[in-house]
Amino acid sequence: MERTLSIIKPDAVKRGLIGEVVKRLEQNQLNIVAMKMIHMTKDQAKGFYAVHQERPFFESLTDFMISGPAVVMVLEGDNVIARYRELMGATNYEEAAEGTIRREFATDIEKNVVHGSDASETAAFEISYFFNSFEIVN
Repeated sequence: MERTLSIIKPDAVKRGLIGEVVKRLEQNQLNIVAMKMIHMTKDQAKGFYAVHQERPFFESLTDFMISGPAVVMVLEGDNVIARYRELMGATNYEEAAEGTIRREFATDIEKNVVHGSDASETAAFEISYFFNSFEIVN
């Protein structure tokens, strides 16, 4: 079994899309084994997105991620990283496939509703950033 981190970003929380995203996860057999709502501080957002600190969008991304609450989840399943990334759609919602979360709900390349880990190493870091072992159902 593989695990990945999922974030329902502040834009989606503000627009009342938590239930819609969770419904799509469940319909695609992506098992939620941990979930909580958080409101990141600037330092927490900078730490989470540290890999992007040299990129021109770093400040606007971290400002966006602290603009409101987000829902973080751990998803588990066979090939869950690839399956979730397919369900999310491309980062640029205009390039995302029809029927994906981002294609249907994103309004901006940055305000693109959801985040998902891109590899198992990234997933391990990202999951441990928000969850301890007691918070994840085995």
